[in-house]
Amino acid sequence: MFVSGRGSNLKSILDYFKINNNVEIKLIVTDNPLCKALDIARQYNIPFYCIDKNKFEQGFDNLSRILKEENIELIVLAGFLKLLPSFFVNNFRQRIINIHPALLPAYGGKGMYGLNVHKAVLGSGDKESGATIHFVDETYDTGNIIAQETVEITDCKTPEEIAERVLKIEHQLLPKVINDIADGKIKIGNK
Repeated sequence: MFVSGRGSNLKSILDYFKINNNVEIKLIVTDNPLCKALDIARQYNIPFYCIDKNKFEQGFDNLSRILKEENIELIVLAGFLKLLPSFFVNNFRQRIINIHPALLPAYGGKGMYGLNVHKAVLGSGDKESGATIHFVDETYDTGNIIAQETVEITDCKTPEEIAERVLKIEHQLLPKVINDIADGKIKIGNK
C-alpha cells in the first residue's frame, strides 16, 4: 500500500480483510514520514518504508528490490500523490492500481487530487461523481480502468460534501477490487 495522507482507504482495506483474510498487506510505502497512515501501520504492526523526497529515484530503485524479494503481487496506491518513476512502473506493469476520487477520464491528471477534484466537479455542475480504480501507467490517471462506482451529488453545495460521499464509495470499491484480484476475477500482471 502506497499512502501519503491520513490513510482512510488503508484502514478500510485492513478492516475488510480482517473479516475476509485472503489478502496480506506486507508493507506500507510513503513519501511523507509524518502522514497519519503510518500511525495505522504501527497500530497493525505493518512495516513501512519512507521514500526520501530528495532521493526519490534511488528510493524507488531500493524499493523495487525489496518488493521483488518479498514477492509482492499487487501494489495499491491509496492517496499516494507522487508520479511513480517509469522504471518502477515497468518493473510492476499491470500490478499497480490506483484509486481516484472522480469518474475518469474526467477530472484526472497532474494536480487533480483531494479537494481540487471535487472543486472541479462542483464547478462543472455535474449531477454525479464517483471513484475510479485503474491500472497505473507512466502518467497521472491514464491507465486502463478496472472499476468505477458513481454517487449522486445534485444536492451537494460544497466540495467537502462531494468528498465525503465519494470517500464512502472509495471505502467500499477499493477492498472489493483487491478481493476480486486475489480471487482471480480480475487479472493482473503475470497472473
